[in-house]
Amino acid sequence: MNEPKEALSAQALALIAEEEALLGRVHSALQATAARQQALRGQPRSALLERLTELRDEATSAVESDLPALFQQIDNTRAVLERDASAKLPEPSTPYFAHLRLKRHEGTSQEYLLGRTTFTDAQAGVRIIDWRYAPIARVFYGYAEGDDYEEWFGDRLSEGVVEARRLLVIERGVLTRIRAGSLHLERTAQGDWREVSATSVLSGGAGTAVRAGSLGVGTGEEGRAARFDVTAQLDAEQFEALQTAANEPLLVLGSAGSGKTTVALHRLSKITFELRAASLPSKMKVIVPEEGLARLSKRLLAPLELRNVSVETLDTWAYATACTAFGMKTIPLSSDKPALAARLKRHPALKPVLERQLGKRKTKDPSFKILRKRLAEVLTDRTALAEVIAASQGDLPTPAIDDTVRHTMLQLATPLAKELEGYHPEALATIDGLSVEDSTPDALAGTVDAEDLPLLLYLKLKYSELGTDPLAHAVLDEAEDFSLFELSVVAQQLGKTRSCTLAGDEMQQTTTSFAGWPAALAELGVKDAATVRLSVSYRCPRPVIELARHVLGPLAPESPPKNARDGVPVGFHHFPEEAQAWLFVRDSLKDLLEREPKASVAVIASSPEAARAFHKVVDDMSGVRLVLEGDFSFEPGVDVTDVESIKGLEFDYVILPDATARSWPQTDEARRKLHVAITRASHQLWVISSGVRSRLLPAPQS
Repeated sequence: MNEPKEALSAQALALIAEEEALLGRVHSALQATAARQQALRGQPRSALLERLTELRDEATSAVESDLPALFQQIDNTRAVLERDASAKLPEPSTPYFAHLRLKRHEGTSQEYLLGRTTFTDAQAGVRIIDWRYAPIARVFYGYAEGDDYEEWFGDRLSEGVVEARRLLVIERGVLTRIRAGSLHLERTAQGDWREVSATSVLSGGAGTAVRAGSLGVGTGEEGRAARFDVTAQLDAEQFEALQTAANEPLLVLGSAGSGKTTVALHRLSKITFELRAASLPSKMKVIVPEEGLARLSKRLLAPLELRNVSVETLDTWAYATACTAFGMKTIPLSSDKPALAARLKRHPALKPVLERQLGKRKTKDPSFKILRKRLAEVLTDRTALAEVIAASQGDLPTPAIDDTVRHTMLQLATPLAKELEGYHPEALATIDGLSVEDSTPDALAGTVDAEDLPLLLYLKLKYSELGTDPLAHAVLDEAEDFSLFELSVVAQQLGKTRSCTLAGDEMQQTTTSFAGWPAALAELGVKDAATVRLSVSYRCPRPVIELARHVLGPLAPESPPKNARDGVPVGFHHFPEEAQAWLFVRDSLKDLLEREPKASVAVIASSPEAARAFHKVVDDMSGVRLVLEGDFSFEPGVDVTDVESIKGLEFDYVILPDATARSWPQTDEARRKLHVAITRASHQLWVISSGVRSRLLPAPQS
């Protein structure tokens, strides 16, 4: 819990006074500049041209640190000449998010404020730099307060000491939080300042997780939660990853909470800024496995000014691509499918079998109908499917053959509506008012599965191009859950540039589609991708990291993540009966939400069925939501969900309500999924079991 200290130190008072005075100067400078811009618009064109020439002359002899400011003034003047809207100024409500002061060895000091729009007023002593552009930003991300720094900017060596390095929260134009090293200050609701510190108690987790809308950018009520700007918190390792050239593919690897998504999305922002193309965001795409992560990514892109970037799940991306490639307005998808058949269609062992069965066959008509028929020939060939099962080396069980053949045959059948043409409507009327085939296996006739679409697109690539618009850049987040077929289609959409960012962690794969990073990169045609492995985990406290590593067992990497912070112990609670366990959780949730109404809590069950069952115990409680389709609101409260829905997300508190041997057996798949569920917790984790406890967990202490 954050506990206030009774009195502020002299250091704290001086720091607050300095930062509030600086913010006042910034606001005054912005107001004055806006007024000057307004006056500038009334000047004759000849005077503007003369001023533009003067500024360009100044730029040729200016020191590098002053260039961003001069470029801003040049843009201001040019904007008026071109009769554009006024040149953009920093948003007064959140003009910057960090403060850097450097003392050079020659004795001079220089202050920089990091934001998203460059602005300088030398007379007021204000210099805001764009973190994506200014070389000096490397010092902020690479050094701590008090460090000696040494950086080359072009052919010039800059040396000195980092006198001040502060993270700031400015909300609606008011400074509300300061972090300078170990000193953490916040403004109370009454307007007073207090010093706060984190203590290890069984509460105090509200606001520890990064949630959409709580990133310190002033969006909505939760935007007022005192979260420091994510851009300000990039570490040196993450910032260095962003220096990869825009046209170079990048693979970002890292454990849960290491900032893979942050790096990938900030790289999009940096590429957009560097290429300076207004249409570029519309030619970029972010593809993720699940709807929850898609929603979060969209919101995280907003403060990076990338709202026009398309964010899609694998299923929605494959559907839209297939409709375009095959010239179809809609494609009938099945509403029900066997889980084993879906796993088989995404498994890398299917690819060589599919290629061998269909590789030599020619067609002049790669239409949806023809390719669907050819794919079905493989999916109903028991000998071919047996080869897939054998090549999966235990990932796929033998019953997947029967499930796949039976399901495919039902889909190939003639729809009942067509067979029953000519019958009087009254003869086909049902008691419940539904059509004759609804809720029966006949409803599958004429449909395909979402997993079939990447296969069909892959087959079409064997005969022709897809006909989709090329992408300028693609981000594939949680890329360990992409199949080889999906990667092959993305490769065609990228064209020759291969400009892409893959972010992932093989320890977090929740499907059997992963073929390994070398195979994934080869399918994308980017064998020479730059690779960055983020070694520091920020999300989870040490007790959670240690449990997650234990659960992985033989699958755990040799080296654990670095710098896991201390935290409260994981709470293990075992009960004889499930009903007892879940009533205990209900009471605990009620108490927690009363004490911390702004906390984000996830109850992560092993399956959708288990999530629905638990939700019945708490569905009368205010603030509790059942989320099984990824429709997270990212608002305070309790989300009851399942492990398949939470990839890439994080919550203040995580509760596992069914940590039993039946729900989490001793398999590699269960190890990875349980690891993913555990590592969603940014503050505290509760593990609830009944009956027989999962053997993936540590033995209970006597």
